Amino acid sequence: MHAFDVLSDPVRRRILELLREERSAGEVAAAIGAEFGISQPAVSQHLRVLRENGFARVRAEGTRRLYVVEAASLRDVDRWLEPFRQFWDQRLDALGTEIARGRRERRRTSTTEEE
Repeated sequence: MHAFDVLSDPVRRRILELLREERSAGEVAAAIGAEFGISQPAVSQHLRVLRENGFARVRAEGTRRLYVVEAASLRDVDRWLEPFRQFWDQRLDALGTEIARGRRERRRTSTTEEE
């Protein structure tokens, strides 16, 4: 499965957000079940997809299964996006310029009002 196929599902994206910190499968199932109204087995399927495609890592601790994000796959996605950053970086640079211009204008206006 391609990385963007994995990440296209909103449930899996939300699971990844939760897995920024290590969590048990039960914790993930409870949070996702409450948020999306899906069953524990459905959440387990999503965890499996994330694990099998390298987006999550699991370790056993007694009878619990603890999941956490696997950063390598996200770095691969980040590398793929790199050539496209120019499209939003230019806009962010322009926004930064406009913000700075507005600040200068406000300072200039407040200085002349005080005189």
